[in-house]
Parts: sequence; C-alpha cells; structure tokens
Amino acid sequence: MNGIKKEIKMGREAILQAIKKNKPNLIPVPEINETVFEETIDLKETFIKNVALVGGSIKEIKAKDIDSEIKSIYTNAKRIVSTSNSTTVGTVSISKDIDPHTLEDIDLAILEGELGIAENGAIWVTASNSIVRVLPFITNDLVIILKKDSLCLHMHQAYKIISQRERDFGVFISGPSKTADIEQCLVVGAHGAMSLTVFLI
Repeated sequence: MNGIKKEIKMGREAILQAIKKNKPNLIPVPEINETVFEETIDLKETFIKNVALVGGSIKEIKAKDIDSEIKSIYTNAKRIVSTSNSTTVGTVSISKDIDPHTLEDIDLAILEGELGIAENGAIWVTASNSIVRVLPFITNDLVIILKKDSLCLHMHQAYKIISQRERDFGVFISGPSKTADIEQCLVVGAHGAMSLTVFLI
C-alpha cells in the first residue's frame, strides 16, 4: 500500500555491520602549537582565583593544620571518609570492594588531587585517590588536598602529564556539582557534592 512505511527490524550484528560499512575515513589529529597558550602568570594565584570562580572554596594552609581546618568548617559532619594520609578525621573505612550504595549517607569525603590546572581551577583525581569511583560525587561535601608544586598552566599541559599514567579511572573536578540548564538558573549540588573545599599545601 502506498504511503505506508515498512518496519525493518535489524539485529545487533546487522547494526554493527552497517556501522562498520559506513565508518568515515580517519583523519589525522591536528597539531597544536602549545606556545600560543603560554602565559607568564602566577600559577598559584590564578588557580586560587579560578577555584573560587567555579564555586569552590580554597585555603592555603600547612599540612599540620588540615585536621583543625576540617573540624572548624564541617562541624556537623559525622560520617566522614578519608582516603588521604594527611588527615585523621575519617570515621568510615572503605575499600575498593565496598558496595557504593552504602556510601549514600556520607557527609564528607576527603581525598588528594594529583594535579591542579590554573586556567580553570580543575583538579585531576585518580582511582587510587578516591578508591571508590563514586566517592567524590556521592558525598554531601568534598575536600581535596593538593600540593602547590602540582599546578600547571592549562589543559594541554595537564593532558601531557596524565598521558604518562597507567590507564585507569580518573576525572577532572572543577568546583562543586552544578547545572544551569534548569530554567536558566544556576543550581549547586544538583547531582553531586554540595560544596568543594581545596586545601593547598
């Protein structure tokens, strides 16, 4: 009958074969002249400014003061997970075999960052830093401890540094969870941590 489309059912293999047959030709990755992005700036000051710009809090402190700072900022936190050796305030122990669902009521997670990026205030966090992948996102509040000498200028440098890593889970975290696509209104903590505090040591 004219004007009526016939339904064509395709199985998984047929779909994969169709994709393979119609795969576009590969093109070379563009070469980027990184010297274009070079700037003579204060990495630490720029990083501090941009962490605040994306909604995070940042404090430059000494390692010995981490515990007292956490206790003064997060006075109501009871269930605390720490994967860092720089603090002793953790109250909940975890391992990589833990059921992530048991972490749904974590008040505070404390972990260490590997790398800070000055241009956007992002911090690279690895699987070994978080132990459980969901930890930085399921917690109510998040603290990241970062060394000053781990700062780099921009994402090009960051990717060059992390390209030397073992190919395991890692994520760039820039400020607390936020979205601005709900009625054009910025919402913080929409699908992750309500706050991020960075301790720069």
